[in-house]
Amino acid sequence: MSDVRHVLVLPDREAAEEAVEALRERFAVDEEPQVVRDALAGEDDAEDAQWLVVLRDEDGRLDAAALDEFAGEWDGWREEP
Repeated sequence: MSDVRHVLVLPDREAAEEAVEALRERFAVDEEPQVVRDALAGEDDAEDAQWLVVLRDEDGRLDAAALDEFAGEWDGWREEP
């Protein structure tokens, strides 16, 4: 087993929460993805934050290209490890 993680960067909390629900349905993820607020460097305003959805993929079964396309549905992207 490896400790592979995928990080989806999304524009706001609502998009992140919607993406988590859709991840469960579309990719049948077993473990709850983690939602994390990532404030941009030097920004104090909560509006200037990105939201990260972190999901573990120890079996390596999630396709990176499919996750890229998935994140794009919420104007986001998948961060390369």
